[in-house]
Amino acid sequence: MNNMVSVAILGHGVVGSGVAEILLTHKQKLFASLGEEIYIKKVLDLREFPDSPIAERFTKDFEEIINDLEIRVVVEVMGGLHPSYEFVKRCLKAGKSVVTSNKELVAAYGAELLEIARQENVNFLFEASVGGGIPIIRPMNQCLVANIVNEVAGILNGTTNFILTKMIEDGMQFEDALRLAQDLGFAERNPAADIEGHDACRKICILASLAFGKHVYPEMVHTEGITRITLEDVKYAEKFGCVIKLIGRVKKLPSGKIDIVTAPMLVPFKSQLANIDNEFNGIMVRGDCTGDVVFYGKGAGKLPTASAVVADIVDCCMHLKQRRFLYWADGKGDNIISVSESEFAMYVRAKGKNVAAKAEALFGSIQSISTPGSHRTAFTTEKMPYGQFIEKINKLAADDVEILSTIRIGDL
Repeated sequence: MNNMVSVAILGHGVVGSGVAEILLTHKQKLFASLGEEIYIKKVLDLREFPDSPIAERFTKDFEEIINDLEIRVVVEVMGGLHPSYEFVKRCLKAGKSVVTSNKELVAAYGAELLEIARQENVNFLFEASVGGGIPIIRPMNQCLVANIVNEVAGILNGTTNFILTKMIEDGMQFEDALRLAQDLGFAERNPAADIEGHDACRKICILASLAFGKHVYPEMVHTEGITRITLEDVKYAEKFGCVIKLIGRVKKLPSGKIDIVTAPMLVPFKSQLANIDNEFNGIMVRGDCTGDVVFYGKGAGKLPTASAVVADIVDCCMHLKQRRFLYWADGKGDNIISVSESEFAMYVRAKGKNVAAKAEALFGSIQSISTPGSHRTAFTTEKMPYGQFIEKINKLAADDVEILSTIRIGDL
């Protein structure tokens, strides 16, 4: 069996079946770029797939894969943390390169798995873990050679972006937009990971670790979802010349520390991230030489994600004897500032008498828009540390003002 690299795929779900499909249908093209055939030797899944063209290569026993010396590259597309973490770790230790699309795994164990890959001189690649089919890990890793990256900000979750787009463009309420997203298959039946911001948080953690060299764990990052965003906020945002997007953002400060947050933000119309709608993702990388570079595309879906996995498989096959330089050290969070020090201008929606006057007395210069004939006002503040903002907003609330909503304003 010369001129062949044997691979195994762990999981035959949406992405796994897409990977198998591309490897089978694009055989010639892949052979041409690699000079070798990529042969799917085993697929691990607990279910049966009698109709698959490779039905006889399925197994329910991971040991068959780990003990097969011919299998040089293993693709983990099972999702979740366990047993994927144990399987990936064993594969790397057995001298097999691993490719994954599992952002939960990379965000939780990336530093450890990259270190094992380094020790064993194999590759651990995860292009598909952020942005689905959008190439971001590889370009960023290569850009970093010639650039100092100062900031990465992105719309990293298609489900929430779809929901917000429906609210912005069609005036839908949050609940209705979420239901539509579920009906169309963009949102899971249990959408918590998306709408609470956890998915976007995992992805910005991976990009932050890559950009700044130390692992950032999701539990270290202040994370807010979009469940409290109302149609009223969307309409006021428009009056301030902004759209509301869920943004994951990390920024390097002059002190050398990083400021990282996942939260809804008012994004100015002029920003390159403002027009990224529906299930599309957009990731902006600010480099000292490149300026703002935006990566845009479908952030999820069977074939877009599978195509990114296959690109990594090809990369592993080309570099069986050498490692791709992709690495970051473990992190303790001591390079991350606390959320109270994180500086943002803020949008506030409130209700009560003389809100604007009271807010101006507390915040100094504000920009306000009042709704005629009611005691409702929205205003924006200057930039300030978040802790200071919270203190002032609490004083405003104590002065007989009902605070309905507070959202960060993205300097994007």
